[in-house]
Amino acid sequence: MILKPYVAGPFDANNYLVVDKETKEAVLIDCSDFIQDLVNVVNMNNLNVKYILITHGHFDHVLGINEMKNALGAQVIVPSEDLILIENINEHARFFGQEIIEIPVHDKTYDEGVDLRIGKHEIEVIQTPGHTEGGVSLLIGNCLFSGDTLFKDSFGRTDLYGGNSRKLINSIVNVLFNLPDNTLVYPGHGPSTTIGYEKQHNDIMHYVKRG
Repeated sequence: MILKPYVAGPFDANNYLVVDKETKEAVLIDCSDFIQDLVNVVNMNNLNVKYILITHGHFDHVLGINEMKNALGAQVIVPSEDLILIENINEHARFFGQEIIEIPVHDKTYDEGVDLRIGKHEIEVIQTPGHTEGGVSLLIGNCLFSGDTLFKDSFGRTDLYGGNSRKLINSIVNVLFNLPDNTLVYPGHGPSTTIGYEKQHNDIMHYVKRG
């Protein structure tokens, strides 16, 4: 498996191109802008990008969907609970001083029973609400794409629409922290980390210890 990160969009969101080397099937995880370099890599290597997978509906992770879908010919899959965020993207964008944006399209939601895989690699959808109501993390092998749920040394905010601190703590401590310590974590912003490191160092543990 090949993993190539791209940082793009108004808030430097991470977009991840994950490729099965044998079949050249690929997925794009999150889509914060149109990324010409990514499209070039796909075309030069004859990759088949099957899906654009969205971890949550905040505008800074979906801004590039329409252009990238057209360029890659991929299906867009989003969390059903976050459709309200995607369909009202301009209200959220204006809150952050952004221009009016074309509403992103999607093909399916995760709860429609999509069999997600590239080559022999199954893509497991893990429900991790808290940052948004519909937030998911995606597990491919030992690589976890945590969106804005879990960051290196930190975690997602819960003061925006759909945020819930109790649910976020549960998603991290009782769901993600049950994964093996050597699981590699690729967040929606910032550097990668591991589950083992975060169990020892993440700021969220201060809230857990305080009860």
